[in-house]
Amino acid sequence: MNLPPKVTERAFARLAEIGAADQGKALRVAVEGGGCSGFQYDIALDEPAEDDLVLESAGQKVVVDTVSLPFLANATIDFTEELIGARFVIDNPNATSSCGCGTSFSM
Repeated sequence: MNLPPKVTERAFARLAEIGAADQGKALRVAVEGGGCSGFQYDIALDEPAEDDLVLESAGQKVVVDTVSLPFLANATIDFTEELIGARFVIDNPNATSSCGCGTSFSM
């Protein structure tokens, strides 16, 4: 059974900091073909669509389209701040390998 992705409180807190919900936006996490490993993540602020899976906490939303959902089963969406910068990251147990940039993976 495939479980939907989880979103950390840190990711929801960052969405609140940038005022995503105030702008009517959600964090869209999608998987597309491409990148150096076969698939890549597309992460952007976007308006929720009717058929999206909506993950919500404290008024903030993360959305995943139905095509990307199987690729993100059991994944964790988080936000991290490091010396090289701050970004949303995905820990995906379905990925068999990934590239150094962390946005491209294979299954």
